[in-house]
Amino acid sequence: MAFKEIGLTLTDEHRILRDSLRQFGQEVLRPASIALDAMTPGEVVQKDSLLLNVYKQAYALDYHTTLFPAELGGAGLDPLGIQIFFEELGYASAGMALGIGATGFHATFAAMSADPKVHEKFVTPYINCKDASIIGCWAITEPNHGSDNLAVGREQFRDPGITQQVKATKKGDRWVLNGQKSAWVSVSPVATHAGLFCGIDSSKGMSGGGLFVIDLSTPGISKGTPLNKLGQRDMPQGEIFFDNAEIPEENLIFGPDKYEHALTDVLTHANLMMACTFTGVAQSALDLALKHCTERTQGGKLLCEHQLVQKTLFDMFRKVEISRAMTRAAMQYNLASGTPDLKYSIVSKVTATDTAFEVANEAVQLFGGYGVSKEYPIEKIFRDARSSRIEDGSNEVLSLVGAHKLIRDFA
Repeated sequence: MAFKEIGLTLTDEHRILRDSLRQFGQEVLRPASIALDAMTPGEVVQKDSLLLNVYKQAYALDYHTTLFPAELGGAGLDPLGIQIFFEELGYASAGMALGIGATGFHATFAAMSADPKVHEKFVTPYINCKDASIIGCWAITEPNHGSDNLAVGREQFRDPGITQQVKATKKGDRWVLNGQKSAWVSVSPVATHAGLFCGIDSSKGMSGGGLFVIDLSTPGISKGTPLNKLGQRDMPQGEIFFDNAEIPEENLIFGPDKYEHALTDVLTHANLMMACTFTGVAQSALDLALKHCTERTQGGKLLCEHQLVQKTLFDMFRKVEISRAMTRAAMQYNLASGTPDLKYSIVSKVTATDTAFEVANEAVQLFGGYGVSKEYPIEKIFRDARSSRIEDGSNEVLSLVGAHKLIRDFA
C-alpha cells in the first residue's frame, strides 16, 4: 500500500493489526477473491468451497469478533482499530471484507437484547466459533423494497400504505413469519442465521417493524439460488423465503416502539463499515494505477511523466485521502462520543463509495486496454466499486435521509 500514514494517534497495537491484516489480505483474500470472481454463483457456495475455506481462516484468527467488545469475548478494538480492519480487508477484496463483516450481524443484533438467554443462544456460540460453522446475515431488503427500507425519519417511512413484505404475526408465545426477502441478502446462501427486519404493525408503515434473530434451519424457512451479479462476486447473495415459520418470542430484539431507533443505530454502523471498506478499495485502485504508470511507456516516456497523467493521479490521491479522513472522523465520533449521528456515517459512506468508483474508473482509463482485461485485477475492482454505490442504501436515498436529518437538526 503506497499511502503515507499521517495519523499520529496510531499505537503499536494499531500498526501490528494493520501489518497482519495486510499480509492476510495479500496472501489469502486477494488471490481467493480473484478465483471466486471467475466461478459461477453455485460454485462459490458449494459445501467445501474456497469461500468457506477463507472464512474458516478468518474465524481462526478471530477476525469475525472484530465488532464485539472485549466483555463479550470480542476483539475489543477501538474505533481507529475497526477502521483499519475494514480498510485493510477492503484493500484486498471488497466482497471478502463485507462478507466477513456480515457473518456476525445476527450476533451483533442479539447482543442488543437484555435477555441473557438470547446472548447464550446467539452471541456466545458465534464469538467462540473457530470454524465458520456459524454464519449470520442481515435480512432487510425485499423484492419491492430496497433503499426505502432504510429511509428512516422520512415521511414515507411512516406511511401505512408502504409496509414490509415479510410479516411477523403473534401466535401465543411464538411469532409466525411469512413473506420473502430479495436476492440481495449478503452471504445468505451460506448463512446459518439471520438478523431479520420485518413488519409487525402495518398501521405505522415501515416504522412498525421488528428486529428478530433467527436460525435459518427453522422449518418454513428456505433459500433461493445465489444471485449472478456484476461485482463482489466473492460475496454470495440470495433470497430467503418464509412460509409460516415459527420462532420463539424472545427472538424479537426490538418491536415497533423502538424500531426506528434500532434501525438508525444499525444503519449508522453499517454505513461506517462500508466507508472503511471502500476507502481501502479506492487506495487499492490508486496503488495499481501508480504502479502501472511508473512502469508503462507511451509516447517515448513513462506514463507518469505526462502532465495529464500526473494531474489525474494527484486528483485520485486527493480523493482517497479525503475519504480516509472523513471516515476516520465519523468512526471516532459515532463509536466513541456516546451521541452517534447518522448523517456523518452517511457522509462517509457516500464519499467513500463515490471515491472508490471514481478512482477505479480513472485507473481503468490509465490502464487503457489492459484495464478492461480480466488479466489485471483493476477490472474486478472497478466492478466491485460500482456495486458499492447501491448497497446498504443507494447513495441517492441515503443523501435524502441525511438531508432530512440535517434540516431537522438545524431547525
